[in-house]
Amino acid sequence: MRSQKGFTLVEILIVVVILGILAAIVIPQFTSASTEAKNNSLKADLQTLRSQIELFKIQHDDTWPGGGMGSLTDVQFVTDMTTRQTYGGKAYGPYMQKVPANAFTNSGTMTFVATGSHENNAAGWNMDPNTGEVHPTDTVHYDDPNY
Repeated sequence: MRSQKGFTLVEILIVVVILGILAAIVIPQFTSASTEAKNNSLKADLQTLRSQIELFKIQHDDTWPGGGMGSLTDVQFVTDMTTRQTYGGKAYGPYMQKVPANAFTNSGTMTFVATGSHENNAAGWNMDPNTGEVHPTDTVHYDDPNY
C-alpha cells in the first residue's frame, strides 16, 4: 500500500476561505491609512506654504509673492518662492525648493481668487490676493474650514 502525501481538496478550500476572510479585514484598513496619510501631507504642506508666504511678505514690505496687488501670476509666484532674489539691497530666499503639490490633485500650481469665491479646480492651491489666505482646491477640502 502506498502512502499518500499532499493536501485534500477540503483542506485547500479551508485555507483559501481563511485567506479571503483575512484579506477582507485588512484591505479596507490600508485604504483608510492611505487617505489619512494624504490628509496629513496636505496639512503639513499647507502649513509650510502659509509660513513661507508670510515670511516672503515680511521681508518684501507687505508684498505677496507672485507680484504686486492686482498683478499676481502663478509663474511669478513660483519664481518668487523658489529663487534667491535681492530686495532692498538684501538677498532673500529661496523660501522653498518647489511649491508643494496638493496630495489630492498632485498639482503645485497657485490660483489667485478672492476668498468666498475660490475656485474648485485642478490647481493645487487658491490664494486670496487681498488677505493672503491659502486653501487647497481639491474636492475633498474645497469648502472645509479646517484647511
